[in-house]
Amino acid sequence: MKYEEKFALYRNAAEEELEKSVVTDEKRCGGLIEAMRYSLLGGGKRIRAALVLEFCDIYGGAWKNALPAAAAIEMIHAYSLIHDDMPCMDNDDFRRGKPSCHKKFGEAEALLAGDALLTYAFGYAAKSKANPENIVRALKEMSEFAGCDGMCGGQYIDLESEGKNIDEATLETMHRLKTGAMIRLSGRIGAILGGANELEIERADRYCAKIGLAFQITDDILDVIGDEKLLGKPVKSDSSNDKKTYASFYGIEAAKKMADELFCEAKSIITEIDPKDDFLMGLTEFLESRNH
Repeated sequence: MKYEEKFALYRNAAEEELEKSVVTDEKRCGGLIEAMRYSLLGGGKRIRAALVLEFCDIYGGAWKNALPAAAAIEMIHAYSLIHDDMPCMDNDDFRRGKPSCHKKFGEAEALLAGDALLTYAFGYAAKSKANPENIVRALKEMSEFAGCDGMCGGQYIDLESEGKNIDEATLETMHRLKTGAMIRLSGRIGAILGGANELEIERADRYCAKIGLAFQITDDILDVIGDEKLLGKPVKSDSSNDKKTYASFYGIEAAKKMADELFCEAKSIITEIDPKDDFLMGLTEFLESRNH
């Protein structure tokens, strides 16, 4: 199956899973669930979900059995975007071409919607069909990679670094955690649920770490030179918040070169994972050329 066809298959399956995962019920906090669905189903590339499903498939699992985990990763991602857009964080009014959750529903409602998505994600991921020990390990890794040692830690460094002259090591740590941790988690969970051994999980991790950092560097570049209509959110928000990014730290051309090198390294790791895997190569090339 060609990359485009397989990605469409994964994305459609993930969307169907997300649609049924959080169901509106006016008897139980209908307004809260509406806010959750607004952000969860509000578009997105579903790259993280696709990575979960692909790595499960690569390492011998039935990818459909990992759909709950793939949906859970997207729930955590959606929660992080809700909170990231709020006035106490990046203070962005738009996300994916429509008002941010807090602009649509209010700050308190958006805060709770993010909290609810994060909490709900763990229970939903547990519905995955796999060896029970592997499911428990996947849940444990979700906690580690989404928490203070992962994404939240990266967000904290990001906020603490505003207006400061941080060094190269701090910048890389921030990016590897802020965006890279959840992309690494996607590959690891897929491999774990597929029954991969430790070497195979490590390979999935290395590949995802490369594209994760390159993804964030590309985001930094697009925040400077991207098309606001394509991005669906304001550009130049990093500079307005006085944040250090790869684009501001190294310059656009040097940042592009760094991202290109990371994508090249990711492609070399694919040959270790599965030289015949057209999906990972296609995904890497898509990320290399993305403009939003």
